[in-house]
Amino acid sequence: MGGSGPIVMTEKIESYLKKHTEALVKDIGIEAATQVSGKSKATLGRYYSTDPDHSDRFMPIDVVARIEAVAKFPHVTQALAELGGLELSFDERRRNLPEGGVSSDVVVLSQRFAMLMAEYHASIMDGKITATEARRLLAETQALQKVLIEMKLHLEDETVR
Repeated sequence: MGGSGPIVMTEKIESYLKKHTEALVKDIGIEAATQVSGKSKATLGRYYSTDPDHSDRFMPIDVVARIEAVAKFPHVTQALAELGGLELSFDERRRNLPEGGVSSDVVVLSQRFAMLMAEYHASIMDGKITATEARRLLAETQALQKVLIEMKLHLEDETVR
């Protein structure tokens, strides 16, 4: 953070981290997340719960790493980078994920669009979009664009057959 002092955990930061923790769990599904993490559904739910009783509970970094290893996108890592003023470069072509076709592209497209809408909703809650929020929206838009390009390529492959 370049000598600016420690990050003060504000409600906005807490909410942001919890939102991205929830997105991470939902990326692979709660059942898969319990298997990968070794945590129960209830425990995982507490990590992203906005209930005041769980406001100080966050997903441990080792659990984040295990879930992100199988997720389509490193939601929590991306959120932490953004909070630190950093930008990550992420190649969605993960070697450990099987190639899909148009059907899987449609699923990914709907997930990416939902994430874009969630970012947009979070950005306009205070009535204005900050530069940081605009960068996040741009990143989501670019991720959506990549999915559309993949889908286009799969459709072109199917028309050649």
